[in-house]
Parts: sequence; structure tokens; C-alpha cells
Amino acid sequence: MTDRFVQGRSVLSADMWKRAAAAVILLFAAAFCFTGCGDDEDSDRVVYVYSWGDYVDPDAIDMFEEETGIKVVLDEFDTNESMYPRVAAGASDYDVICPSDYMIQKMIENDLLMPLNHSLLPNATEYVDERFYKLSEFFDPGNLYSVPYMWGTIGIMYNTTMVDEPVDSWSILWDEKYKDNILMQDSVRDAFAVALKLKGYSLNTTDHKELEEARDLLIEQKPLVQAYVVDEVRDKMASGEAAIAVIYSGEALMLTFENEDLEYAVPKEGTNVWFDSFVITKNAENVEEAHEYIDFMCRPEIALMNFEYITYSSPVTCIKEMEEDPDYSESPIAFPDIDDYMDPEAFEACKYLGKEMDSYLGSLWIQVKSY
Repeated sequence: MTDRFVQGRSVLSADMWKRAAAAVILLFAAAFCFTGCGDDEDSDRVVYVYSWGDYVDPDAIDMFEEETGIKVVLDEFDTNESMYPRVAAGASDYDVICPSDYMIQKMIENDLLMPLNHSLLPNATEYVDERFYKLSEFFDPGNLYSVPYMWGTIGIMYNTTMVDEPVDSWSILWDEKYKDNILMQDSVRDAFAVALKLKGYSLNTTDHKELEEARDLLIEQKPLVQAYVVDEVRDKMASGEAAIAVIYSGEALMLTFENEDLEYAVPKEGTNVWFDSFVITKNAENVEEAHEYIDFMCRPEIALMNFEYITYSSPVTCIKEMEEDPDYSESPIAFPDIDDYMDPEAFEACKYLGKEMDSYLGSLWIQVKSY
């Protein structure tokens, strides 16, 4: 009995040592895993994004965070002009920004952006149609700093129950029979682009004489204009409060769903082909994460999600074949033939004209508005 007791204790002691050893191993493994996870760069990776309001599908953000482990901190702006001073002053440490064409040029000239590492952007290289890179050279020569995210045109939206003639020229905005039924964009560059194109001039002209002619044309038009608007254009056109409006193509697409009497036309004189593009700030702290975010948004299925969410045209043109809704896929507003916009004299992206020209244009716009 004593032998059994002693032997039993001996066997029990061995089991205990084995279990203790196993417990120690598991404890060290758990501690290593915990420490490793805490130090894993993926667990606390972050990218700070500054973009237009409601300009990305929230589900796309969730998918990016789940797939990469990178937390997205998103701030929003309402105009390029409100975004720029905040970035220029270094008030916030943003990594990725989504400005418009002319503002990208301004940021390049003021040394606020970092050249992109295109080897980290395989989706942007493969899926963004090369024709958009060609058009982007208007404001980013060599496409060193930007990747197109959304694009479109500025044109004329008209109500077919109120307009019974072909709409193919900016000149209809000066037709007296539409007095008090015309909406103009409350934007110096957009308003002057209309007048300059009607006169046959570049929307990026710095010639004072040409700009003054455009000013005079806008002053001549002013008695016919119901209102200078921004967001209000959507409500007014949807409800039939106006016959004709200068509008962005993405908004025009949404309005055709709201009111079947509305149609959109790009005038024969040409127009602004605009871009909103991704850039990385010069002082970005999360450079790798910024590239991952940009490249993720260029993936076709993600580009399709964002297109359907905001209804602005995507430079990832293969999504047209992926789109199952014919209201989208067959729409010339959603998917225009980009070859129609490759004439650089007729279809231009806005360039940054410099501080002095900004001031000069601003003074001319004040003259129009106060006339």
C-alpha cells in the first residue's frame, strides 16, 4: 500500500510536471501572440483622408478596413477653396486628399504634394483608362502626383416640356424666351467657362481682353437669369421651377431618375472636363497606407460601388460591363464616349491660373453679380 502510495505520488508528480510544462508553453505562446498582435503594424495602421462630402460608399470603407486592417479617418470639405488653406497651413495631418484638377495644380506648384509611387498602385495602373491620364496632364504633367477618382463634364440640363428646340449650344442661355427660367452656376470659373467657350476662347485664358468680353457677355445675360445656384439646382430642376440649367454631369444623371422630362447636353462649343483625383500630401505620415487606400478605390468592384453610390462617372471604364442596371449602363451621361472629349481645344480641364489671375477673375465676377 505504501509502495502504491509512493508510486502513485510519483506518477501524479510526473503528470503535474507535464501539465505545468504545457501550461508554461501555452502561457508563453499566448503572451507572444498578445505582444505580437499589440506590436503588429497592421493592428494600429491608419490613413487620414480628406474628401468631398458623401463622396465614397461607406461600405467600401468598411471593406477596406476589414481587408487591410487599416483604420480610415475621414474628414470632409465642401469646396476646394475651403480645403486648401487648411492643408497649406498644416492644420491637420492628412495623408490622402481628393481635390479637383486646378487645385491639384496649385498644390503641386506650392510644394504640398508627394510624388506617387506607382509600383504601389497596380489597380490604378491596370484599370484607370489611360485616356484619363492623358487628359489629367492638363493639371498634372506626367501624372506624377494624382490618380483620377471621378470625372465628368459641365453641360446644360433642360426640361423637354419647356424647351422644344435642339439644345446643342451655350447660346440658348442667352435666349430671351427663357427669361427667368435659366439657372447659372454660382461659381466664377464655371460661369466664365460658359461665356468663354461661347466666345471661342479657352476656359483657361489669362488674356484680360478675352476675360472682359466674357464678363460683358455674362452681364448681358444677367436679366434673363432666374438665379445663380449651387446645390439648389437639383431641387429647382427636379420640381420644374426652371427650364434650363448649367449643371455637372453627375447631378444631371441623378435628376434624370427624379424627373423623366429632363435631359442633358454637352454644347458643341466645348466645355470643362473636370476631374477629382487622389493625391498624397507631402508631409503624409502614413504613406504606404495612403497608397493602399488609393489603389483599393481603383479596384473595379469598388469603383462600381462608388459609382452607384454617388452617380459620378468613373475613370475605371470596365465597370460599364459590370453594371447590371441598364438605367446606368446604357446612359450616355454615366458612361459617355471618352473619345468624344479628347479634343484639347474644345474640352479642357481647369488649370490654376495663379494668385493674381484668381484675384482678377474674382473682381470681374463681383462686377457681374453686382451689376
